[in-house]
Amino acid sequence: MILIIRKKATQEEMEEMAEDLDGYIKVVVDIEQGILAGGGKRHFDAEQVLLGDGSHQEDLWGGGYDRESGQMDYNSMINVRPRQGNMSRDIMSTEIRKIFDRILKDLLL
Repeated sequence: MILIIRKKATQEEMEEMAEDLDGYIKVVVDIEQGILAGGGKRHFDAEQVLLGDGSHQEDLWGGGYDRESGQMDYNSMINVRPRQGNMSRDIMSTEIRKIFDRILKDLLL
């Protein structure tokens, strides 16, 4: 289930977002608004939820959180952005990674 998280996620919300991938949560973070969409099987779906909520494409970055190991990652097809200088599935910008980390930690951990 894909949820938009604007404030610290509850245990119930964490469990709902983790249902689709057995404890792994795909997330798309809006680095401008400081919110995220989590859950689902594809980053694209969470990205569409945020775009429908008023987010802008250039502010959305994908990654994930493994609830069991506590590890975060920055890997998603939505991150391939030649026009923004990101030629990889990984978030290459140190600055964007820092913002992504802060938002993910504030809202999920």
